[in-house]
Amino acid sequence: MPIYQLPEDEMWFPDVSEFEGDIIGVGGGLEAERLLLAYSNGIFPWYNEPGNIIWWCPVKRCVLYLDELRVSHSMRNVINRQMYKVTMDRAFDDVIEGCRSGVRQNATWLIDEMAEAFHTLHDMGLAHSVEVWCEGELVGGLYGLSIGRMFYGESMFAKKSNSSKVGFITLVDHLRQKGFKMIDCQVYNEHLGSLGARDIPREDFLTYLKEALNNKTYKGKWVL
Repeated sequence: MPIYQLPEDEMWFPDVSEFEGDIIGVGGGLEAERLLLAYSNGIFPWYNEPGNIIWWCPVKRCVLYLDELRVSHSMRNVINRQMYKVTMDRAFDDVIEGCRSGVRQNATWLIDEMAEAFHTLHDMGLAHSVEVWCEGELVGGLYGLSIGRMFYGESMFAKKSNSSKVGFITLVDHLRQKGFKMIDCQVYNEHLGSLGARDIPREDFLTYLKEALNNKTYKGKWVL
C-alpha cells in the first residue's frame, strides 16, 4: 500500500481503513486546524528528523481505560505522604521543555515546530499540562490534547522518582470527574503498562473515539 504525500495547502487525511500498517502519510504541516482534524481521526504526528512529518495511526493502539488504572501500594504511600504538589495548566511551556529534555525517553521528535503547535492548541484551551512540584521546583509532568471526552496523552517527564506517575494518576482522577473513560497513550511502553495501559486493535480505538467525540469539549484552563 503506497503512503500518501500530504499537500501543505490542503487539509485532509486518507481514510485510515485503507492502511494495513501504522503510517498513514507524510508531509503537510502542523497548523492547529490540521492537528485537530488528525487527532479527531485517530491520527497523530511524529518526526523522524526535522522537517519530515510522519502521520501515524498504529494498528495496535495503546490506551488506558480509566477504570483499569493500577496504583501500586508503594505509589499509594507516595501519594499519601504528599511529597509532591500537582497543578494543571500552570506551566505548560515548562512541561513541554521538560519533556524535550526528559531522561525517561528520547524526545528528539519534540522539535520547535511541534512545541509551537501545541502552544497554539494550549492558547485555544484544548491542550493541557499537568505539573508536579517538589519544594517549589517543577520535577515532573505531562501534557496532551483534549477533544470531546478523549484525552490524547503526548509526553511526560520525571526528574524525581515517581513524579510523572503521581501526575498521571491525578490526571486520571480529574478526567473521571469530567466523564472521560479513556486516555489515548498512542504507543505502549513499560512505564505506561505499569499503570494499566494496554494495546487494543485500531478498529476498537476508532470506534470508541467516534463515541467520545460526540461529547462536549471542555475548553479553557483546567484547574485542580
